Parts: sequence; C-alpha cells; structure tokens
Amino acid sequence: MDENKLADLVGRLTLDQKIALLTGEDFWSLRAEPEIGLRKMLLSDGPAGVRGTAWDERDTSLLFPNPTALAATWDPGQARRAGALMGAQARDKGVAWHLAPNVNLHRSPLGGRHFECYSEDPLLSAQVAVGFVEGVQSAGVASTVKHYIGNESETDRMTYDAEIDEGVLREVYLPPFEAAVRAGAWSVMAAYNSVDGVSMTDNEPLLTGLLKDDLGFDGVVVSDWFATRSTAVSANAGLDVVMPGPQGPWGEALAEAVRKGEVPQAAIDDKVLRILRLAARTGFLEGAGEAEAEHGEPPAPAGTPDDAEAQIRDIAARAMVVLRNEPVGAGPLLPLDSGTVSRVAVIGPNAALLTAQGGGSAHVNPAHVVSPLAGLTAAFGPGVAVEYAEGVHTQRLLAPITPDTATDPDTGEPGLRVDFLDAAGDVLGSELRRASRFVFMGGLPRGTSGIRVRADVAVGESGPHRFSVSGVGRFQLTVGDRPAVDVELAPSEGGDIVEALVKPPEHRVDVDLEAGTVRAEVVASVDPDLPIAMFGLNHGAPGPGADELFAAAVEAARAADVAIVVVGTTDEVESEGFDRTGLKLPGRQDDLVAAVAAANPRTVVVVNAGAPVEMPWREQVPALLWAWFPGQEGGDAVADALTGAVEPGGRLPTTFPKAEADVPVLSTRPVDGKIRYSEGSMFGYRGYEKAGTVPAFPFGHGLGYTTWSYEDITAAVTAGGDVEVLVRVRNTGSRIGREVVQIYLTGEGDAGADPRRLVGFGATLAAPGEIATVPVTIPARALARWDEEEKGWRVHGGPRDLIASRSAADPRIRTRVEVADAQG
Repeated sequence: MDENKLADLVGRLTLDQKIALLTGEDFWSLRAEPEIGLRKMLLSDGPAGVRGTAWDERDTSLLFPNPTALAATWDPGQARRAGALMGAQARDKGVAWHLAPNVNLHRSPLGGRHFECYSEDPLLSAQVAVGFVEGVQSAGVASTVKHYIGNESETDRMTYDAEIDEGVLREVYLPPFEAAVRAGAWSVMAAYNSVDGVSMTDNEPLLTGLLKDDLGFDGVVVSDWFATRSTAVSANAGLDVVMPGPQGPWGEALAEAVRKGEVPQAAIDDKVLRILRLAARTGFLEGAGEAEAEHGEPPAPAGTPDDAEAQIRDIAARAMVVLRNEPVGAGPLLPLDSGTVSRVAVIGPNAALLTAQGGGSAHVNPAHVVSPLAGLTAAFGPGVAVEYAEGVHTQRLLAPITPDTATDPDTGEPGLRVDFLDAAGDVLGSELRRASRFVFMGGLPRGTSGIRVRADVAVGESGPHRFSVSGVGRFQLTVGDRPAVDVELAPSEGGDIVEALVKPPEHRVDVDLEAGTVRAEVVASVDPDLPIAMFGLNHGAPGPGADELFAAAVEAARAADVAIVVVGTTDEVESEGFDRTGLKLPGRQDDLVAAVAAANPRTVVVVNAGAPVEMPWREQVPALLWAWFPGQEGGDAVADALTGAVEPGGRLPTTFPKAEADVPVLSTRPVDGKIRYSEGSMFGYRGYEKAGTVPAFPFGHGLGYTTWSYEDITAAVTAGGDVEVLVRVRNTGSRIGREVVQIYLTGEGDAGADPRRLVGFGATLAAPGEIATVPVTIPARALARWDEEEKGWRVHGGPRDLIASRSAADPRIRTRVEVADAQG
C-alpha cells in the first residue's frame, strides 16, 4: 500500500477515532478500526520468546537462550535464525508486534536486565541486533527495539535521570538503536527513565530530533508500559502510542489538547499514519498487498517449523563458552567421551532445576524444560551410571505444586482447581490449571473479588511438611482440617511491580502430616476495579538437612570417574524490576565447587547464569563451561557442548571480573535521582584496560575445542574510507572448529593513548590443519568520533593500528593504516 493511500485512510477518521488508536485498547492490544480495514493488533513480550497475551502455562511458547547468549555466538546469522523462529511463532499466536530486542548495554554487571541485553560493546550489540530484527521481520512481524535510551539500570527505573554527554550517547549507547533502525526496524520503545533531565516519553530532541529526523525512523514509537505521564508534552515530543490502555494520559485529554491548539492536528495524523504503516507491513490492514491473505482475512500463520526445538538446542550449545579446559592426563578434560567413563556424578542445584530464563517481562511458559541431569543421562546412555546430588539448596520459595502430586478436588484430574468468586463467595467461573503460580492481568470474569485455588496434594511420607502462599495482597490459606490462616503480604518498600511478581514475599505454615493426601486451598482477594492478581501456592516435603546434602555431593564426586557441577543463579537473582546486589553465587555454591574439586581432580563446572558471577574457585577446576540461561532445551544443549556433539564456540560478549571490586562501573543506584555516565566509554573491556586491571576472563574470550595460529593480516583503505581487512588463520588442533577473528583499533586520543576498541569481527570454520582467510570490513563510520563543536561525525586523520585478536586481552597480529581526515 502506498503512502498516499495510507494518508487517505488517515483522512477518513474523525479526531476521536484517531485518538482512540493511540492508546492501547487493553494491556496487550491496539483497537481495530473496521471503517478503514484496520484489524486489532496484538503486542507481546519478549526477547527470549513470544509469550502472547497471557501468563498461562496452558498457552506455551518456545523458550530461547537469553539474548546475551545470542550475542555470545558473535554471529548475526544465529541471531537472525532465532529472530525468524520467534517471528514465525508470533504469527502462529496472532501477534503483530514483538517487543524485542533489548539493546541497552552491559554498563554494569549488577544491572537486573543484563541477561536480557546483548553486550558491553556497541558494535557487537549493533550487529547482533540487526540480525535479530531482520529475522523477526522476515515473518511479517514488527520488531521493537528497546529501551530507548540510557536504560542500563533497574533501580528507580521509572524516575532516574541518566546524565550522558552527547558524544558518549552518540558513540556508545546509540549505535545499536541506529543500526536496527537503519536495518528497517518497524518500532522503537521509549524507556521509563529520563535523559539529561527530560523523561524519554517527553524527550523531543531524542524522539523527534535524533530518532525520527536524523535517523529517518518511519515506524512507531511506543511507550514502555505505564511510562507516559504527560499529555501534550509527550504527544508533541514524538511518542506515537501509549501502553497499556484503556486508561492513560492521552484519550479525551489529548483530544481536548488538540482542540485547544496545544497539540497540532498534523502531529496526530502522523502518529496514525505510522500505526497504519506498521499494520500494512504486518498484514493487519485490509488491502495492504502481498502480506494479506485472500478475502480480507488476516495473513496466514508463518508456521513455526517442526524442527524449532532442535534449532533452539543447536543455538544454545553453539552459544556456550569454554572458559577453561586444562589437561588432565593425556589431554584437555573436555570434550567428555562416554566410552572412557563408567560413573558420572552430576552435582548442584541447577543440575536438576535449570534456570532456563531470567525473570520479568522476558518470561515465557515453555511446554517443557530439559534439565542438565536429564540431558547428560540421555547423552551418556545406559552404559554409564549417572548419580545426582543436589549439594546445596538455593531456591528461596517453597516449590510450586505440580500435577505430579496434585489433583483437582472436583474431577480428580491432575492439576489444581481455580474458582473465580464474587463478593458473596459465589462461583463466577472455574478452570483446571496445571501450575500453582498465577499471574492475572485483566481477563477475569466481571465482578471477581476473589480467586480460590484448591488441590488435593499427595503426601509421600509422614513428617513435617510446609505449605505457603507467595504474592502480594490479602490471602486466606487452609491446609487440611486446620483453621484457615489470614495473610497479608506487602511488597518491599518502594519496590517495582515486577519485583513483586518475580520475588514475592511468602508466608509459610508448618504441618505434621501422615502419608496420604491433604487438601490445600488459598483464596486471593481481588479489587474488582483493578483486576490484577499475582500469587502462588507452594509445598515443601521433609528432606535432608543442609550439611547432609553437602556431604552427599562430595562423596558422590569422590566415587565418580568425572564430576559435573552445575551451579548458577535463579530468576529471583537476575530479573527485570530490580538490580543485583552483588556478584556472588547464591548460597554455598562456591564452597560446593571447591569441595568437589578437592575430592575429584576430574571436575567440570557448568555455570548456568545470564550475567557474570565471581568464581573464586576457577583455577581449582580443570574445565569450566559457561552455559547462560539456555532456554527450554538447555539440558540437552549442555550435554551436546560437554560431549563435543556441538562445538561450544561462544565468545564472551562481556567482561568477567575476578571480583566485583575490579569492575570499572559497578553501582547501578541513582544518587539524588541521577545516574551520571561520567565514565564515558571507559566501562567494560576499555575500562579494564584503562585501569590496568586483569579480569578473570576478558571480553571476546572463548576456547572452543581446537587451537588456532594467526599467520597474516593485511588492510587497505577504500575510496569511501572503509578499511578492508584480511586475516589468515590456521586450525592447529585436531578437531574442526570455528574461529572468531576480532579486530581492535588503537591509536586514538591524545598521543594515541586511548584504550583499544572493537571495530569489526568475522568468523571462519576450518578443519584440522586447514588455512582460512577471514575478511572483515571496517566501515568509515566505525573510525569516526562525534565532534561536539561541529555537531557531526569526524575522522581525525593519521595512523591507526588494527590488531587481529582472539579476545580483548589476546592480541595476535597487527597492521597499520593511514586514515584521511573526513567529516560527515
């Protein structure tokens, strides 16, 4: 559909019809306007999968490796592959508008959404973002690049002011957004925070001046949920859509502002035009052309491919990073050969309960999650005895009640009965659920004032049991024939609503039970005017004490041919809504690793975390694999990586410190309401180099399962100012492998003393002994710096060294080029 036709459709609408399109019809959709052929458009989180419009275990979605894992592939093609799969699933769910990718940077490892972002480096983040956006939009689904901009902290995220110099903003924090926009992203999300004193939803210089005018963005700027606080100011600033709805600061107030002349009619028309353009691109506007199916129906589903789970497994394994692989006996411990072991100890809290994803809006409900214990047991086969020992316990809440132990009291089916009650206690509706943690964001029967959950829970052994309710609000908890307990649970003072969802308070009751069955029931109060509820019903059975768990794990390790310890964080540690308080692993996991390593010299540690953690035992273990939050197929992917079925060829997209005191920028807490980005670009690997601090594992590090020599490098400057680099490498190991050649630039700043920075990368696959030449193009823009006086980009002429490296701390060979002074 051409632009003139879109403009004609805008002209057919009244002001009230136009205004109604600019605020969500509900939490997850924009309204239809049948008069012009506009269908209702659904929006969905998120970067690790397409959840859809409900937090419901019955509406399952594919769960992908976390975004940092995608960046760890250093392969835009893998990001495009994941994006295309998500786009296909969005189509299958009827979703037009996908709220991803999150391209904010890893400024501090304490950032709560660190796992949800790509990298500490703007160039790597930009290239991965481009691949992801292209993949999603190849399915005819809008990709939303977020959170624009300066949104690197979750502490006071609704109100803090990010103070960022223009040069730093342009050179460091803007490039991923710019690259995604220039690649054709159809939507951008305005963040909660302010930048230089102006809320991002009100920020005309950044929304209209930079994004729409300078970058030529022709898509829709949508607010983060509940981020918009003004009417005329935000409308004039360049915001196009307020979410969620139907309440909000626009609506009738915006219509009145137009009538008073406070907001130009042309601004409203431009917003509607952008919405129709997005609808046309996604096939939600009748007569939009090829994207639309026959007879005016919505476009046919893209069709999630039958091998989607296998693809997710493959991506996850390829993203894993071999951090350490020392010789044990004849050679490196990894990859493991099932033919050389007869007994394996699989140890650690995350071995049986994988943290497949982080917390917050990125959460999806997968049909299953493969644990490392299950994946390794399957990989080793029946000829190898696999013994499991938890070692330490790290979960804060009691375990959720599942259909494995719970039956519906009304039908006897596996699961829990959920009843929606009116004020008199009468049942308005009822449903069978197969999980005991619930999120209701609207969609309740009209008049609901309570939600009752009931289950008959199997009691496997007599003794002291615990039941709990977790959540925020007023509850009544009943276990068996014991008197009901009235509970009121409050969120943490000043806490974010997402923190209450992910890390809720809990009230426990202790009961002595005989083996058999007991009825558990919780009733949650609901405000009919605010039909939102988030709560859980949980159970803890008798079990061994902490010291007994720990000792059993060490003994299992001592008796095994190889010990595999799976440690990590949880979705209560890494989540939207709050920042981390430190980099230590939860509980006694560090002690567990050290004890297992002392008991068995053939110890492999797998870290299941999205963001860096301290690893004080790292030099005590011969093999260390970083597995990220690997998604639903994570256990099989871990097994593939450890056995070499797939090369874990990932490279770190962020620096791992030895200790949190070494981190160049650690704090994420505003001071007097402000976060001052005074370090400029000197965070991440550049900050480590400037401070002369050696990290545990540098940016770009990853060993894979073979070795490489760097044999030659050449570089030539093109007429357009780009630099064409060729690097010749040789696989000197005994296995086929993938090498990522990283090009760092030095020679900038006063006396050429600025720390090196990444300006390009490329990869090759080579067999043992094979030589490969890796081409890397460094665009002229990558050599430029922002000139604040001239308000433009400038390349300062002179010599530059280009270093071909295996990581930011492992330079191999270099060459020098002479660049000409240039502007623009």
